[in-house]
Amino acid sequence: MIGCVMATVSSAAVPEGYSTLWRCYIVKSFHDMPERPVPARASLDGLFELAEVLGAMRQRGMAEKGLTTARAGVLWALFHDGPMTQRALATQLGVTPRNVTGLLDALQEDGMVVREAHPTDRRAMLVSLTKEGRSVTSALRGGRDELAAMLFADVPADRLDAFTVTLTQVTERLRAVGTDGPE
Repeated sequence: MIGCVMATVSSAAVPEGYSTLWRCYIVKSFHDMPERPVPARASLDGLFELAEVLGAMRQRGMAEKGLTTARAGVLWALFHDGPMTQRALATQLGVTPRNVTGLLDALQEDGMVVREAHPTDRRAMLVSLTKEGRSVTSALRGGRDELAAMLFADVPADRLDAFTVTLTQVTERLRAVGTDGPE
């Protein structure tokens, strides 16, 4: 399986000439077969493979509940932060209010959210989860918890802590570098 990564890099730590990354990678089973593995490269290849596997599992789990990634994002925001205005929801999700309106229309039609007049602001609508929306979101969270238990049940706490620290460090570096696409 082949995939491509595109990112604009703005970090001074990146060597000159790499301000725009456009690197194609080939998943672990096909990459760099003749070479001796380089630990950093092997780790990155493992992350790419992990992202593909987890992404596919996530998509399948959401599809089983009739959700897209965007709709699930709305449900998670409401599940974690409670009722909020459409504008606050748009801000939290980093999308336009118009985009949120479309997402909410679909979720309301599916019986997962309800929009009601805001109690103190006549111009605003307050969005909240319905019983069905809470049930679906709870089921998604339960599936995540089951997967975590299955994956990490026999991993010693100190190794799991080290793994979590490393994942956090890698995630922070990726966020610092940025993923704005090619220049």
